[in-house]
Amino acid sequence: MDVLIRTKLLSPSAWRAGLLAAVLALSCGAQAQEKRAVPPNIEQAAAEIAAELARNCPLAPAGDVGAYNQCRQALFGPSQLRAHVAPIVLWGRQSKKENATLRQTNLTQFAPDAWTGMYAPLFMFNGRHTVEWVADEKMFLVRLEAAFRNRLPPGQFPYPFWHDEAKWSMYENARSMMLWMSPETATIKVAQFTDVAPTPLLQPVVAVQHEKYQGPWLWTDEKGHTQPAVTLFDGLYRPENPYLGSVDKRYRDLAAQMRESQCVNCHVPNNPDKMSRLVLLSTPAHAAAEVDRLIKAVREDRMPMDEFRLSYALSEDNKKWLLESALAFKASLTAARQWEDEAAKKTVQSAINPSKVIK
Repeated sequence: MDVLIRTKLLSPSAWRAGLLAAVLALSCGAQAQEKRAVPPNIEQAAAEIAAELARNCPLAPAGDVGAYNQCRQALFGPSQLRAHVAPIVLWGRQSKKENATLRQTNLTQFAPDAWTGMYAPLFMFNGRHTVEWVADEKMFLVRLEAAFRNRLPPGQFPYPFWHDEAKWSMYENARSMMLWMSPETATIKVAQFTDVAPTPLLQPVVAVQHEKYQGPWLWTDEKGHTQPAVTLFDGLYRPENPYLGSVDKRYRDLAAQMRESQCVNCHVPNNPDKMSRLVLLSTPAHAAAEVDRLIKAVREDRMPMDEFRLSYALSEDNKKWLLESALAFKASLTAARQWEDEAAKKTVQSAINPSKVIK
């Protein structure tokens, strides 16, 4: 009652003044949040990544395979970019819907190796970048000026992006790569590309016209080679790696079991189930990056899903065969990676002391 009495004693002008002061205080607080300063660790991470990309993936002719492979090898290894990628990174084009949030945008989930080995290297950079706080997403946005390698041979793309004309057009005319960084960890949680930017194209784009593509996602070229070559670790693993044949065979075994278990009905690039967070299993490199999550999901009966997006358990036989083939594929990958690590050590040792090469 006492509070009510005191409120009645306030004059209308005093009440309006108090209300205005409260509104201004809230407004100033919101503006302060929107203009959040970029902390040193985010600024440093963005600068290091931008400099590294400009150094290892500079502007070059859009069909220069050598420049592309140099970029791939640099980013796939112990790079600054790789070091700042979260355990799961979401990737895709910027939504054409005005003011669409990341939550409202369809994106594909990748493990760091898949994104740094196959997707990020498709772009070229000049080192120019900006960093800003985006309050709606609660993340810092690093914008990197970029151009796309649209004239590479088809086998150098993770899959034919031209299966979707709108996607291919945005790739070809990309002007910027967008890295969304967590304020707490300075890790990249989401990465996007866009053809909308205040900066001009870094170099003229000569468009490439492709016939309408409807699959398959793995094919054999006129020379009898499996394509896309980039998904077979070509250019990342040494040709003399003795486990590459095993990796290929084990993937084919796994792919057969995934077809039997309906996995390829959903986990393919054209996303027939319209998942907002797609996981790809359609090539060796994609499956290699996701094999641990595949094994876990099958063991926990979270795959596959029915037409209502409800998970159900596989038959005992299908579950057994799918897990066995996935584990065998993982074992071959582990052996191939360990061999690469040892070969890299020998190369370093040879450069330091040629007379004492590790055998």
